[in-house]
Formats: sequence, structure tokens, C-alpha cells
Amino acid sequence: MTTQVFVNLPVKDLGRSKDFFNRLGFSFNPQFTDDKAACMVLNDSGYVMLLSEEFFKNFTRKKIADATKETEVLVSLSADSRERVNEITDKALSIGASKATDPQVMENMYGRSFSDLDGHIWEIIWMDVNSIRPQIQH
Repeated sequence: MTTQVFVNLPVKDLGRSKDFFNRLGFSFNPQFTDDKAACMVLNDSGYVMLLSEEFFKNFTRKKIADATKETEVLVSLSADSRERVNEITDKALSIGASKATDPQVMENMYGRSFSDLDGHIWEIIWMDVNSIRPQIQH
């Protein structure tokens, strides 16, 4: 059985966050989406649960971090080309995201990042995995 991954993120305005990610091209699984939570589909085994802050509080005893002031998590998504990295990041910036860091440019990797409407940092990364040599284990 494939292990599924669910990243849970608190959001201030669920409708606004759903609209933002929908405009970036992501879909939502209606079976796990209601007025408190939205299940954003990354692929067949990866999901991001956008949870209203009030609902999110049911799953932790800790204070919710203000992602606009502190880094709580870096969500990294792969892209199939440098052009796709730019396309996704430019689109995010045009619909309300803010630049998180300068682009990462390396020989075999290219990435850009943005902060979403709640301040969560998203990295969009392209890697040329065929040119990366495996490390020799001793």
C-alpha cells in the first residue's frame, strides 16, 4: 500500500485560500471539503488540508504560528521544468502571493518560492535528477 501524505495548514479565510490555490491550478476533493476544511489534491498520494484556524485548533494543544512572522513549514513541490517553476510562481505572485526568497539557481536545480495568503512558504523546484550522481556509501 502506498503511504499517503496529508500536510495540514491553518488558514484565516478558507474560501479565499481555496480560490487562490484553485487559480494556481489545484483541485479539491469534495469528499473531504466543507466549510471548515478543504482537501487540495497534489497527486494520487499527496494532499494539503487547508483548515480554518478554529478547526485546526482541534488538532493541537500548541499555539498556531503566525506564518507571516515565523516560519513553521516549507512546502516544496516539484515541477517538470524551469519554465513551469516560473509559470507557477509568477501566477502565485500575480494573484496575491508575495516573494519569499531569491531564486535558487544551481547546476542541476532551479527553484523559486512564494508566501501564500496566510504566509506559508511554498517552494517550486525543478531538478535534473539524471545529472545528479548517487553518493557512494562506505
